[in-house]
Amino acid sequence: MSTHAPNEARVIPLRPQTAPPGSGAATRTPQRPTGTPQPPVPKEPLWRDLVGDVLRRERLAQERTLKDVAEAARISMPYLSELERGRKEASSEVLAAAAQALGLGLADLLTLAQDELARYARSRVGRGRRSPTAQYDGLCLVA
Repeated sequence: MSTHAPNEARVIPLRPQTAPPGSGAATRTPQRPTGTPQPPVPKEPLWRDLVGDVLRRERLAQERTLKDVAEAARISMPYLSELERGRKEASSEVLAAAAQALGLGLADLLTLAQDELARYARSRVGRGRRSPTAQYDGLCLVA
């Protein structure tokens, strides 16, 4: 049986409780590994973010409004906005309609998004990461 009141939520702390200052209790500080600090590695972009960036960039380059492109693509304006912000995963049919409304083919849209992903991958390799296309020839790594 529970010891808390029936109409009150029980709170379970996610972090250990620290003693209040001046209580005399020793507080534990988390230990960090020593050595040279590594710069944070940027998260790999999601496909929906890349596609959304391309859609927005193309729309703005054409100086068109969300409403105009959404009507041409026959999708709702809020949905197109969510696609551009990378909040929604679009079906291939929706992506094709949005691309066509911008005067692009689906292949064009996906190629532009792939180019963004390749640019990200190259920037990671430039920071000391091994190229994903590097091959092992039996003696050494050939990139």
